[in-house]
Amino acid sequence: MTTTVSRETAAFAGALDVIAQVEPRVAAAIGQELTDQRESLKLIASENYASPAVLLAMGNWFSDKYAEGTPGRRFYAACQNVDTVERLAAEHARELFGADHAYVQPHSGIDANLVAFWSILAHRVESPVLAEAGVKNVDALSEADWARLRRALGDQRMLGMSLDAGGHLTHGFRPNISGKMFEQASYGTDPETGLIDYAAVRAQAREFRPLVLVAGFSAYPRRVDFAAMREIADEVGATLLVDMAHFAGLVAGKVLTGDFDPVPHADVVTTTTHKSLRGPRGGMVLCTEEYAPEVDRGCPMVLGGPLPHVMAAKAVALAEARRPEFAGYAQQIVANARALADGLLRRGARLVTGGTDNHLVLADVSSFGLTGRQAEAALLDAGLVTNRNSVPADPNGPWYTSGIRLGTPALTTRGLGEAELAEVGELFVDVLTATQPDGDSKMRYRLDPAVAERVRARAAELVGAHPLYPEIDLSGR
Repeated sequence: MTTTVSRETAAFAGALDVIAQVEPRVAAAIGQELTDQRESLKLIASENYASPAVLLAMGNWFSDKYAEGTPGRRFYAACQNVDTVERLAAEHARELFGADHAYVQPHSGIDANLVAFWSILAHRVESPVLAEAGVKNVDALSEADWARLRRALGDQRMLGMSLDAGGHLTHGFRPNISGKMFEQASYGTDPETGLIDYAAVRAQAREFRPLVLVAGFSAYPRRVDFAAMREIADEVGATLLVDMAHFAGLVAGKVLTGDFDPVPHADVVTTTTHKSLRGPRGGMVLCTEEYAPEVDRGCPMVLGGPLPHVMAAKAVALAEARRPEFAGYAQQIVANARALADGLLRRGARLVTGGTDNHLVLADVSSFGLTGRQAEAALLDAGLVTNRNSVPADPNGPWYTSGIRLGTPALTTRGLGEAELAEVGELFVDVLTATQPDGDSKMRYRLDPAVAERVRARAAELVGAHPLYPEIDLSGR
């Protein structure tokens, strides 16, 4: 153990020393980030802590290599080592999720979604036009056929979850490029329960007839019945795309199985590789063999050159997720989220859907007389790091919001358990009960400083009992 600790400390301390020789302010910021994260009670559902092995895999000579194309079929020479790590990452992803095909080049979740959208358009819209014209690629189309194809590509429909119900901006909304690609409609949730009404989704899909039906979310605290979504997609002739960026770790850890595992039911699945999967920041696409040829053309169709150093880190993280202990971690994420919800409910907080089945909890803070922005800032003052989020039919809109989203992946990585997360829920209520709006502003607030100090101290005790990266000691540099 002593040898392992000294090696990891030496690796990170040595890296900071090298950086400091060029730009000491960057080295200082990196070191301070570690200090800040160690001291933070992090409840942001989309954040986690990657292992030292994953972090180190990103800082290497792969960063210097161009590698457009796919393994064995590159546009640049001398990519044999990149081929190795990309193949390993894809192999781990296929085995981990039981997927036909994995594409690990996307730089982010948005990039993964763009690859997926354009792959579906290429397969469902472009390929029939090429076949009808009797040519193999778009360069061989006549000007008239090319103009017809371009019109057809821009005349397709997407149906996904509304933002206030927990959907994501990349699911066809106007501020994102996906909203400029598709004619989009949204399904919401039952106004009484906050749950997906599959009969209502079916009726809307029958009327709207989308090319793409999107399932998945960024702020829905329950499981999704992907078998039901598949039936709806098949009925209307849509391609089912599932964005599992938030809950990929729960799929990898076999917490979500059967009808609640998207991979056996979807044509295409997208994800980030951080969040609950606990890897580097990046994206990934899983798909059936039917869509694999188009997905593999993500670069240059949508992406720029792959990031081989990040693919190396993805391979390491996916290898970690295949270890037996990852399943225990995933189970604990959900147990902790339920304990957090219980702590909140015990103190009278209002939760969207009344609880959780996954890694996140969505609290409606309007019951405290606050906006999400006021609550987020007050909680941060008291040492609780969260993010504001819309709730269904949110009167405050997507900027100020009426909700706070809480997640347990990061604190579960640190080793906090159910009793501690239940207490965190109680601290959350303590802070917001002691917070008042300041005038008519949706931003300004007043927090009782004595409560802020008490909660800050307790938050520090909770995280202090579970050190972050204990194997890394930078105090001597």
